[in-house]
Amino acid sequence: MRSWGCRGAPARRRSRAPIASLPRSITPTTARFSEINSANEIIGDEDKRKQFDRGEIDAEGKPRFQGFPGGDPRGRGGFETHTFRTGGGGPGGFGGGGFEDILNSMFGGAAARGARPGGGGTTFEFDTGGIALDLDLSVTMTVSLEEAVKGVEKRVRLPTGKELNVKIPAGVAAGQQIRLKGQGETAPGHRPGDLLITVNIAPHPFFKVDGSDLRVDLPITLYEAVLGGKVRVPTLGSAVELSIPKNTSSGRTFRLKGKGLPKASGGTGDLFLTTRIMLPDGNDAELEALMQKWRDGHPYNPRSDLA
Repeated sequence: MRSWGCRGAPARRRSRAPIASLPRSITPTTARFSEINSANEIIGDEDKRKQFDRGEIDAEGKPRFQGFPGGDPRGRGGFETHTFRTGGGGPGGFGGGGFEDILNSMFGGAAARGARPGGGGTTFEFDTGGIALDLDLSVTMTVSLEEAVKGVEKRVRLPTGKELNVKIPAGVAAGQQIRLKGQGETAPGHRPGDLLITVNIAPHPFFKVDGSDLRVDLPITLYEAVLGGKVRVPTLGSAVELSIPKNTSSGRTFRLKGKGLPKASGGTGDLFLTTRIMLPDGNDAELEALMQKWRDGHPYNPRSDLA
């Protein structure tokens, strides 16, 4: 007998077949819980956390392939970066934003370090360990003392054959390094290295560098030493006059403030001039006779303190 429901339509017969269900081992909730457990185990175990930081294990705690020896075509060690992209499934990533959700569940939704904003999800990069590629280039550049003080623009040739115009700032010191970001070598998948320029200062004909100070030997004549007088002395700028007192001995040092090199902390060093008494070239009979007469009438011993 057919039973009729509302409005005369026949009532639907209910199926008594059992409803199929997915195995619990592959339900999304169980998979997510497994991921969270794996991450918590790594975070809670100091040894595993260090292994993960070194790239020895993956996010599930499984040993990670370290690569073959000499795998780096540049011969500088094996360095590899794996990228996990959240927000969707795909090779190399956790489907359905899994890793991001794990981080959110453990850190209350705080942004993970290294996250990159974007509409297609978030990218996390993990160093797999090994020795990083050294893409920096190091070169040396020699400048004159005057160029180091005033600054200069010079052309430098890199080991790669590339040439660059480099501005050397005023006041650069000997041995100082100048870094030019992104001007080093390049390799696929890595940021360009930097160019490191070590500045050397060429020896000067008469100035000697002593920190921020300059030293120079100042030749004077015998009569200038005895009678005194004014002499012109060189500086890194224009020459200046220095008064030599009477009876100035060889080795006496005079100081000219502010005539040295710029200091890193501000200000300028000083110029120190040390006198050197110079006799005229060749034999001078008149000078010899004068010195003999003076010696007989004015004997003295400048080495008395050495006795």
